[in-house]
Amino acid sequence: MDLDSAVKLAYLVAAVTFILGLKGLSSPMTAQLGNRVAAGGMLLAVAATIVGRQLDLPIVASGLITGTVAGVAGARLVKMTAMPQMVALFNGAGGGAAALVAILEFWHAVEPRTGQGFAEAVTLPSILLGVIIGAISFSGSAVAFGKLQGVIPSRAFRYPLQRAVTALVLIAMLLVALLVLAGAWTNLVTAPPLVLIALLALTALAFGVALVLPIGGADMPVVISLLNASTGLAVAAAGFVLDNQLLIVSGTLVGASGTILTRLMSKAMNRSLKNVLFGAFGSATATGATGARVDDGRTARATTVEDAAVLLAYARSVIVVPGFGLAVAQAQHNVRELADVLGARGVSVVYAIHPVAGRMPGHMNVLLAEANVPYEELRDLETVNPEFARADVALVIGANDVTNPAARNTKGSPIYGMPILDVDKAANVIVIKRSMKPGFAGIDNDLYLDPKTAMLFGDAKEVLARLISAVKAA
Repeated sequence: MDLDSAVKLAYLVAAVTFILGLKGLSSPMTAQLGNRVAAGGMLLAVAATIVGRQLDLPIVASGLITGTVAGVAGARLVKMTAMPQMVALFNGAGGGAAALVAILEFWHAVEPRTGQGFAEAVTLPSILLGVIIGAISFSGSAVAFGKLQGVIPSRAFRYPLQRAVTALVLIAMLLVALLVLAGAWTNLVTAPPLVLIALLALTALAFGVALVLPIGGADMPVVISLLNASTGLAVAAAGFVLDNQLLIVSGTLVGASGTILTRLMSKAMNRSLKNVLFGAFGSATATGATGARVDDGRTARATTVEDAAVLLAYARSVIVVPGFGLAVAQAQHNVRELADVLGARGVSVVYAIHPVAGRMPGHMNVLLAEANVPYEELRDLETVNPEFARADVALVIGANDVTNPAARNTKGSPIYGMPILDVDKAANVIVIKRSMKPGFAGIDNDLYLDPKTAMLFGDAKEVLARLISAVKAA
């Protein structure tokens, strides 16, 4: 077997490991194994590329060392609350890398003055797609990171003629792409091709910002999935440019899985992708729409740790509803300990997981897996909703928008029609929150004014620690 055949065989094996890795990620039970299998395949692919392409080892080694240090630091130092931001950065890095590869190949392929040099019809369109999609993914992910990190306000951002400006940027981007094609294939455009490709990258970056900036923070799970799919497509385009089958396969896998996940996230919010991208969800505060009527005479009822502990200790069944507040407080280990204490008293405890709880797809699953919560105790939306009516207590920890009855009852609410967890159907509801402040959707939660609901204000980690002690003493 010659070297080229050996490299292609290694690529085939790596592609199979990527597929197996994605399959493993479909369940928390096999997610770790799936990650390891895919990582092993990637290591094989990198080694095969180094040997097959006879790359400059010092340059490759510097990249590997830099990436390894950044990866280990990210895995060890980044808190679980910042995981969505890190995912956004990963998406942006992948898209930016694909765009840089496409620009570099354009630089190598064209004759600097005339722009000629594209013998294969597929090469130039692939380069342009790589630049456009990669740059959009990079800038869009940067904006998503800013919103999640709080550098940019998380609310939906609207400005005069917003859609018109976005449309103009899109038209300008497509026009520049056509100019590049015309200059390379017909000589009708005399502008320097390298100037045009740089202008194309800039307009694509601007379009990514214009597309993501108006989107509210509550839609970030959908946006992250979409940007992930875009990064995959950019990588696939880079594969066509470099004539690398593995990049084509892996990029297509990421693009397809990201697209499927985006559709699932949109379905979980009962909204179309068009509405997510152009509906400016999360601007309820600005428009005056709210999910709770605070002027109808009802008030939130506060409770004490001791009273809540008695209610939990003598319940038969408790459903825990985790949300972003749990992640912020880093209280996943505390909630697991509370569940163990209740379980020792014969109380049945399960966890209700909403598909878009937190700030990224699967955020709560990852958070609870870190605390070694048994997978069998996790319930998805469709499975757990019928159980709320039979539950003695629903313990809500920071989950706001995904428990808001306005999604069922208030047609004027921005979240109307979104599937929610039926927390209000439980016999008793305990909500642990720092304050009555609305969630990322920017609307009040009518659940907090329900007579069955008791508010337990404070940091989730501290409150849960006190609850554990009080339940043991009950």
